[in-house]
Amino acid sequence: MELITYTIKEKKGRLDKVLTEAFSEFSRSQIQAWLKDDRVTVNGEVTRANYKVKENDYIEIDRPEPQVIKAVAQDIPLDIIFEDDDVMVINKPQGMVVHPSAGHPDGTLVNALMFHSHSLSTINDVIRPGIVHRIDKDTSGLLMVAKNDEAHLYLAEQLKERKALRKYIALVHGDIPHEKGVINAPIGRSKDNRQKQAIVKDGKPAITNFEVIERFGDFTLVECQLETGRTHQIRVHMNYIEFPIAGDPLYGPKKSLKGNGQFLHAKTLGFEHPKTHELMTFTSELPEIFQETLKELRKNVAN
Repeated sequence: MELITYTIKEKKGRLDKVLTEAFSEFSRSQIQAWLKDDRVTVNGEVTRANYKVKENDYIEIDRPEPQVIKAVAQDIPLDIIFEDDDVMVINKPQGMVVHPSAGHPDGTLVNALMFHSHSLSTINDVIRPGIVHRIDKDTSGLLMVAKNDEAHLYLAEQLKERKALRKYIALVHGDIPHEKGVINAPIGRSKDNRQKQAIVKDGKPAITNFEVIERFGDFTLVECQLETGRTHQIRVHMNYIEFPIAGDPLYGPKKSLKGNGQFLHAKTLGFEHPKTHELMTFTSELPEIFQETLKELRKNVAN
């Protein structure tokens, strides 16, 4: 256990909100759980989340030991598009988390990679071996995996210098009035919901290029090319211009198309091979549910 202390100076409002703002390293759900488990006291007394803090209130948090997450090899099928001694390109299905976390301790892409290969880069700590970049749990498609540290550094530098090619196919709500566009808007953690990212002035630079592929009246199929790789970037950017991705449970409307999460697929991935320096480009097919949804939309437009 770890005892955390905090004295209220000028902060006002609900205890849970004040603590979330004061301790940005902890999520609001963590703080809510500690309050529920009577691990938070104010002036020596157990206090509820809706307590209104006052100046000079003395707060103690009895923080439990953090859960130790260990990645273990699991025999989970992988759709391997390419593999050699340095790199793998994986076609990740919807619903698969990339690496273990407190909410997803196993069943991830990393667990599958560890079973498949005994050679993975170690730069991104013990729970993310081989992982150079990520895509969201309910986003499908291609991502690169490094099998040694030299390859990892080479691939990561291409991402940093915006030299890697990453194109996504997205189905969005609404009829986009122009054929192409560029969204240049900084992204950071939402101040209202820690599970979300948002457009914020002090966020990290984020640029998404998009081009219309097909129109269905109430929906538009677009290709998005990333120049940067921020968390939830395409989902945040398309919502920002008021064309949210269909099926997105976090950024989209409640009434949407039924699928396995957002209709977003990492279709094209290109990079320079870390050893041969060959320019390599890979593509993958849209998931079946994505393809079936497009067929239905085309039928509706035809009728």
